[in-house]
Amino acid sequence: MRWVDDVEVGRWIRDRLDPGFGTMHGVVPRGFAAYARILHPAAVRGVAAGVVPTNDELRAMTEDEEERALVGLRDDAATWADTAAAFGTVLHPLAQWNRIVRTPEGEDWRRRRSPDGREFTAPFEGELPPAELARVATHLAAHTTTPDDGVAGVWEGWGGLTGGYGTTGRAFIGFTDDPAEAHAAMLAESIHDPFNNPYQKAPWQDGILSREISEGARLELPQRSHVLFAVPPRVFADADWPLRVPWRDTVAEQHGFPPSAQHPSLIWPADHAWILVSEIDFDSTIVGGSKALVAALCADDRLEALPLPEGANLQWDADTVNA
Repeated sequence: MRWVDDVEVGRWIRDRLDPGFGTMHGVVPRGFAAYARILHPAAVRGVAAGVVPTNDELRAMTEDEEERALVGLRDDAATWADTAAAFGTVLHPLAQWNRIVRTPEGEDWRRRRSPDGREFTAPFEGELPPAELARVATHLAAHTTTPDDGVAGVWEGWGGLTGGYGTTGRAFIGFTDDPAEAHAAMLAESIHDPFNNPYQKAPWQDGILSREISEGARLELPQRSHVLFAVPPRVFADADWPLRVPWRDTVAEQHGFPPSAQHPSLIWPADHAWILVSEIDFDSTIVGGSKALVAALCADDRLEALPLPEGANLQWDADTVNA
């Protein structure tokens, strides 16, 4: 696995995108026989009393009242089908989360309390859990002639991925009893030191990726830039794929965080038999490929996948069934 500086390998994607974002083809290339929408898992919270209190309700409670209200607190994964059933809405291929959970205009759709008292939290955008991506990739690897040859594209905007002058988009908080040590650490990441060095240029800050990659070529798609890597598609069929990819977040690991890697926004095999698109603002992942691949994904009961027609509109107001 290696960095790909010849970004022309992804030109075929750009050539098959629609101008604008009126349909999913602003980010998902046209031209495949079929498409599947893989819904990202949501979360649901319940309590023994039946009704999960809102944050405002909790703030109004005494400590004893809060303790009683949260007895039996439990958080679980939730499917979109579970959620639709709880809110009395309809799950269908173009369903949108804000309407599945019956969000009144102007209110927050990310956390909604259902009529039965449970609290549902919206799915993560731009990523599937590693184990779920592995289930998807098992099907992907079986529907290409090149399972050991492919490309993954990682959105360059993830905080800390690339290095830069002055900042990498994230910082780690350290604790020390030595004021001089704390000040030195602050200055090491500072973009301006007006007292000790007023003419100092912003220093280069390393990211997860090397400086060569950080300053290298990008696959430029509408409103998105991606760093490309040569990665066999079958690598993602293992739930431990974050341990193996070149953009593993070893920097965070050095600060005590568990091993991780950002979810790729694009994966495709060398034969272009399919493409997986996890657009960073989508709460679902789209796969374009053969009819057999889409049928296999939609038949896998470990996934919540629905077939999509070409030209599907996945914008927030496209769900006319639950309007």
